[in-house]
Amino acid sequence: MTTISTRPIETAAHDRLYRALRHQIMVGELLPGVPLTLRGLGKQYGVSMTPAREALRRLVAEGALTLSSSGRVATPELSNERIEELAALRALIEPELSARALPRAHLALIDRLSAINVANAEAVAKQDAVGYIRTNLEFHRTLYLRAQAPAMLAVIETVWLQLGPTMRALYNKVQRNEPPRHHRMILAALRAGDEPALRLAVRTDVTQGLRHLAQRGW
Repeated sequence: MTTISTRPIETAAHDRLYRALRHQIMVGELLPGVPLTLRGLGKQYGVSMTPAREALRRLVAEGALTLSSSGRVATPELSNERIEELAALRALIEPELSARALPRAHLALIDRLSAINVANAEAVAKQDAVGYIRTNLEFHRTLYLRAQAPAMLAVIETVWLQLGPTMRALYNKVQRNEPPRHHRMILAALRAGDEPALRLAVRTDVTQGLRHLAQRGW
């Protein structure tokens, strides 16, 4: 009798769960300190323990989740020092990505970024925290893809992933009522082909909120 392996099915289930959780964490659907259990994930997503365990293992390895000595898995609760460190990484890498993207910033790309920024403003108007974070990251990622620097983009996506829950907490504290003005400065610098202005606008945009949170006490 032929035995049919279930491993490809488990692998597909693990990958789907990993991607779903990764997206939820990155866009702030989960707040800091939210616990995740194998049983809870299995019930919510209809998967067995094996793919749930593997998805959590990968996310812990990326820094998206923390694993305590008792085995508790949760979204990270970042210290002020950790927030400052991640803000510094964004300040170093994202201006460089934007500068590399600048020579390929054609009008269609700028129009696309403008449309994303409109969606970002709509999310702010609706007080939609997750929508705001999602469209904010989409704005930056759409620009950085033009840099054609996949290694740097992969690094910064890992930073975004670690910051997702904290960004949601920041939004809840600050309660934005207008979209980030630095996006308009980024768009203006792209239209003008002004690299120094672009670097400055990106650096300010990606760090000011995080450092404000750290200074207020987290």
